[in-house]
Amino acid sequence: MILLTIYRKHCYPHRLLCRSDMISHRFLIILAIFSQCICTAYTQSLTADYRYAMGVRAGGTSGFTFKFDTRNTGSVELLAGFWSGWFSLTGLYERNANAFQVEGLMWYYGGGGHLSIETRDHYHERWYFRRGDNFALGIDGIIGIEYKIPPVPIAVSTDFKPFLEVDTNGHVFFGPDIGMGVKFTF
Repeated sequence: MILLTIYRKHCYPHRLLCRSDMISHRFLIILAIFSQCICTAYTQSLTADYRYAMGVRAGGTSGFTFKFDTRNTGSVELLAGFWSGWFSLTGLYERNANAFQVEGLMWYYGGGGHLSIETRDHYHERWYFRRGDNFALGIDGIIGIEYKIPPVPIAVSTDFKPFLEVDTNGHVFFGPDIGMGVKFTF
């Protein structure tokens, strides 16, 4: 608000611009450059290719996802999700390939790992209690297909993400995790 206010207090009749006018002009120039950057990023997000995507995934592991392109044929996807009384953080490296020669339709496949922490309450003899010491480590695979809608910065996907994990109690779990996602691309 201060930058937009023009004070004539420091102005002299022989000067064309006042000091506060100069600040306002600098602010407008910075605003114009920033607006140009935003417009360029938005225009790039309208094409089939994108650099970053952020959204949600629903399925066996439901949660928030962030994906970024590594500028070759791969991408890295980070997923913070919930499933069956557990919270998990998953990191995946995915390879991308064009699917069916359709613009915006891409296969992706890859693998990674996850860390899970138990969040559910247990019931035993009329008492609820939480086990905060139970966590698990696992490996994940992924194969899926994604469609980046060309006129809008939205991508939709469906995937199969099987995982194998071992928890602190020594139990081994295998899970076939099928999910669907919607991401905003930029």
